[in-house]
Amino acid sequence: MTTTTLTPFTIERGLRLVAGLFVVLSVLLGVYVNPWFFAFTAFVGLNLFQSAFTNWCPMMAILRKLGLQG
Repeated sequence: MTTTTLTPFTIERGLRLVAGLFVVLSVLLGVYVNPWFFAFTAFVGLNLFQSAFTNWCPMMAILRKLGLQG
């Protein structure tokens, strides 16, 4: 019998989860509801792009307040 150790849910994992969810949701909304939702997809992508250079992302501050640690 093997035991599985769960890894802690870090801020980085939370950020990837939220970003991926936002992208998928906004693409689906853009296809089925209104094409303007693709602007939100672009916003998420640009935010991820800038965070690669600045090491700052607004969602990380929100996730910290929710108790995630990095």
